[in-house]
Amino acid sequence: MAADSVHVPKPSLAETIFGLFLRLVSVSCFWFGLSYWAMLIGFSMEGEGRFDLLPLSWRVAATTLAVVYLVAALGLWLLVSWGPVLWVVAAVAEITMFEVYPQIFGVRPGLLLLHLTVAVTFVIFRSAIAYQRAKQAKAARIDLP
Repeated sequence: MAADSVHVPKPSLAETIFGLFLRLVSVSCFWFGLSYWAMLIGFSMEGEGRFDLLPLSWRVAATTLAVVYLVAALGLWLLVSWGPVLWVVAAVAEITMFEVYPQIFGVRPGLLLLHLTVAVTFVIFRSAIAYQRAKQAKAARIDLP
């Protein structure tokens, strides 16, 4: 007699740790998003970063990042495919702001290193998981009669 449901394999250790990593990145995205919102509403920076006091370039960048970081945090926490994509959008925007246009946005030296570390860690995890899955698929093909 056939089973009523499809067998879902147990996640590997790498997949479990990768999920924890994504949730850690989610918490940091949530923090970054809230930091931008705090700046925009005048809660931080002694009110000097309020939306109505900012130049146009900062208005566009800070508002965009305030929204994108929070949505990315949600996607990363839920472990859905669009979460990392939105994180990449936010990271590229922020790197562009502070590395390409320092005369407008200033300099944040540790930011590039932070985003690159997260990106490299993500690629390492995805590569390890892909290798494990390929190895399992090869073993499954060999076991077939």
